[in-house]
Amino acid sequence: MGAVLTRPLAGEGVLANASVPSCLLPAPLGGGAAAALIAVDLEICGGRLRRIAPAGTLAGDGPAVFDLDAGMVLPTLVDMHTHLDKGHIAPRKANPDGTFMGALAAVGEDRAANWTAADVRRRMEFGLRCAHAHGTSLIRTHIDSLPPQDEISWPVFKEIRAEWRGRIELQGSCLFGIDRLDLDGDFLARIADRVREAGGILGAVTYMIPGIDAHLDAVFQAAMARGLDLDFHVDETADPAAVTLRRIAEAAIRNRFEGRIVCGHCCSLANQGAEEADRTLDLVAEAGIGVVSLPMCNMYLQDRVAGRTPRWRGVTLLHEMKARGIPVAVASDNTRDPFYAYGDLDLIEVYAQATRILHFDHPIADWIRTVTTAPAAMLRQPGHGRLAEGAPADLILFRTRTWSETLSRPHGPREVLRAGCAIDRILPDYRELDDIMVLASSAAQGAAQ
Repeated sequence: MGAVLTRPLAGEGVLANASVPSCLLPAPLGGGAAAALIAVDLEICGGRLRRIAPAGTLAGDGPAVFDLDAGMVLPTLVDMHTHLDKGHIAPRKANPDGTFMGALAAVGEDRAANWTAADVRRRMEFGLRCAHAHGTSLIRTHIDSLPPQDEISWPVFKEIRAEWRGRIELQGSCLFGIDRLDLDGDFLARIADRVREAGGILGAVTYMIPGIDAHLDAVFQAAMARGLDLDFHVDETADPAAVTLRRIAEAAIRNRFEGRIVCGHCCSLANQGAEEADRTLDLVAEAGIGVVSLPMCNMYLQDRVAGRTPRWRGVTLLHEMKARGIPVAVASDNTRDPFYAYGDLDLIEVYAQATRILHFDHPIADWIRTVTTAPAAMLRQPGHGRLAEGAPADLILFRTRTWSETLSRPHGPREVLRAGCAIDRILPDYRELDDIMVLASSAAQGAAQ
């Protein structure tokens, strides 16, 4: 993986001459929106950041000083939209054509055939080990929650959340198509109760279906009755007639919802006319909704037509949202499953790709907040993704010294510190999952014979 420190750091010492984004530092050192990297010394004591000071202030001579030679330092990162329960099923159930509908069908078939508690646990843990090695400390995962899968996956999630506490803090949001409410009048109350019992977030996939406003009101009211926040999958389509983002904002205002709302994807907004988009964004700002874009997954799925070059990027209007004060973030989304065949839950890769896809550059400004302080705030975990005196020394150290170097080599050498100690960054081998891939493949072949 490559090393940054030439000797171990065991919870005590000074990281001298580090380059840190100004926007991730508290005033008076930084705190602004500038792209500037500020040279600082970071003193670690008892696994926490004891002091942050201008470079040269804390760096005397001695064995406890580690000269980073202007290497960049970031806090550990926040991945606010993932699907750990779907992860790594592509080897046994690939998307047949790379389309959104192909992904839906493939996941549904694999879930019905293979998603036992043991299978879900193995794949979730594999994903968490990857994220931990890359430097993520907080994850929200969406959990497929249509019966009977909710009875399998939610208990597994609660067990894994407890086991991983202190390494990665986990949040769970239920996931179901909102059209389910047309088929089962008791479903919403049952799943909302399960989410509340698990300390999770109520979520749904929204579509432009008859009765969408009544369904949204029901979801909002179920959340309000139980004190739950909301997290929706929204308008993941190129169709400009898909306007459920606006409908969600209107429902939030209509129901006077006081909790947190996150909307993911919101792809169709980029294909709508200026008047419609502005109307929607004004309502989103008024409703206090945060938005997360999933640039790698949506580049993979959106505008995919066999034999034709894609014409658009599939991402939403993050620049326009940010200008209105709407909280915005980017995240990993799916990993090696039918919705996205690649990925490794590495937010440095996500941020580097987002910079290219969404033009987070010229100027770079404070876009690094999209994987640090912004998602942390949306997830009610403001202690994550920041550099502050007294905070845990949970850091990512790079050999690269500038944004150009870091974004050009997102897979270059880095070191991850948790409580001031370097962690083992050896990634799990894909061969560890071979047995559940082979067994599932063999079972499918037997059923076809």
